[in-house]
Amino acid sequence: MRLAGRCAVVTGGASGIGNALARRLAEDGAAVLIADLRGAERAAGELAQSGHRALGVTVDVSIEADAQRMAAQALRAFGRIDILVNNAALFSTLEPGPFESITPEAWKRVMEVNTLGPFNCVKAVAPEMKARRSGRIVNLASGAPLKGVPGMLHYVTSKGAVIAFTRALARELGPYNITVNALAPGFTMSEGVLKNPAHVEKFREAIITSRSLQRDETPADLVGALSFLASDDAAFMTGQTLVVDGGSVFV
Repeated sequence: MRLAGRCAVVTGGASGIGNALARRLAEDGAAVLIADLRGAERAAGELAQSGHRALGVTVDVSIEADAQRMAAQALRAFGRIDILVNNAALFSTLEPGPFESITPEAWKRVMEVNTLGPFNCVKAVAPEMKARRSGRIVNLASGAPLKGVPGMLHYVTSKGAVIAFTRALARELGPYNITVNALAPGFTMSEGVLKNPAHVEKFREAIITSRSLQRDETPADLVGALSFLASDDAAFMTGQTLVVDGGSVFV
């Protein structure tokens, strides 16, 4: 197994895309800490029942102390942190609409989770990765800022920031042999999206027709790309945004 003996931390890993990513890393042999606002222990228990090493921790990534506690618990449980997947984000609960309808409070909350969250989590795990001069950081971005998708300005802006964050952080952590890359899904039919008819109605049909592979994207379509970015096969790749969207955006 390509990740045997390693430890991965996956934020927002209790459901949807994050859960699919956490399960793939576990299947690749990694011990996995699932961090989420709710459901983390349940999701980790499901992995454990399948024979994987897993721990669930309740975490709000927008709170620095929570991110620090998350890293400390991973080190206590598994003795190391090799991989960080910054997946936690606000998207499926947001209502599409013109930018004038977004309140300052809603804008700030999206930025707190989608941009401050990854920053807090990287700060929490970086000392361990730097000390061992090794690590893989994968930030979940989106194809939306590459296309300039309208109707979700706060979300699109936050994911554009994640791409910039990835590039600059790759420069800072490169001397420590830590890679930093972004994985950019297209509109994915995760369980969260399926619970929000407004998203499905507004985006689904238009996005499918924009793809070279004209079908729905599911969380299972993303796990292979993450497995690659987290592995030694991507050891000389950093600062990049890998778009997995069925050929809607070409970069």
